[in-house]
Amino acid sequence: MHCVSGKHSVMMVSFCQGALLLSLAAAMAVYADMKVDCGPDFVTLMWTESRPQADTSLLRLGNCFPTSFSAGEAYFYVDLTDCNFRRLVTGDALVYSNDLTYVASADSYNLAFTHPVVCAYDRPKDWYATIYDPVFKTYSLGDLQFNIGLMNDDFSGPAESTRFPLGSIIPIMGSVVQETHQPLLLLLEECVAATTPELYPESTMYPIISNKGCLLESVSSRSKFEPRQKSSEIRLSLQTFTFAMGEEVFIHCKLLAWDPNGLDSTKKACHFVEGHGWELLDNLAQSNLCDCCESKCKSRRQRSVASEKHGMVHKAVIGPFTITDLNS
Repeated sequence: MHCVSGKHSVMMVSFCQGALLLSLAAAMAVYADMKVDCGPDFVTLMWTESRPQADTSLLRLGNCFPTSFSAGEAYFYVDLTDCNFRRLVTGDALVYSNDLTYVASADSYNLAFTHPVVCAYDRPKDWYATIYDPVFKTYSLGDLQFNIGLMNDDFSGPAESTRFPLGSIIPIMGSVVQETHQPLLLLLEECVAATTPELYPESTMYPIISNKGCLLESVSSRSKFEPRQKSSEIRLSLQTFTFAMGEEVFIHCKLLAWDPNGLDSTKKACHFVEGHGWELLDNLAQSNLCDCCESKCKSRRQRSVASEKHGMVHKAVIGPFTITDLNS
């Protein structure tokens, strides 16, 4: 069942499978039809184009390419946890939003445009109540978009709770989306836990990742980096630790988007594997890059400062969440 159909020159509001779909007209006139279904955990979108010179392969839903396209149509079938859908919990509604964009080529007669696409659902009764959404955050820096947040057990979607018993695993995933950059490798250069959303000189901190990508927590716990699904994503299984029990905890991380072929002792993701020692996530054969995790990691190259100037490094905060005692 299609929720919306019609020319995009007016605002349209329609209900679909218990979800509210809002599609706002672009500032410019767009000669096309858009039909959208908001499923329980997915969205389908059909764009029918009437401009003869428009290239439907240039349409994007968030950072996703069309699932299929032809001369006059583009079709998307995507999960709400994919394509950089933004999630907002407000009142009794759980809102997912994204943008349908047309990326026009330089010599095209068809101008670029953006259409907001929003699906709002009834908020689940067991949704964790808090002042603001603590689970997943998006940060934009230039033409790079960084995402980092708490995930469910199989990393298929956002976490449904922000309370973790001591000794349990906290799944964390970060990603970077680049429109014009070459493929980038996402690394976690540094992460510390604290009880405040901002770090101050007097803040009590618990180091998790330091020394340019060494997962310290993996030495004495089950914490580890998970195998990559994409170079632009990094997944961390972090075993909860004794820190600020019962209080709000924030994890402050430094994310680094880097050339996949430019790994060195300061551009790496290393974790400790019992019986094997320090291993490099992205290439076991280069695990010698992790040898410095027991000392101080330094680079012979002079590229790290330049990377910050070019917007490759970003600081982000995860949380709040709470570590609970097993007996509480």
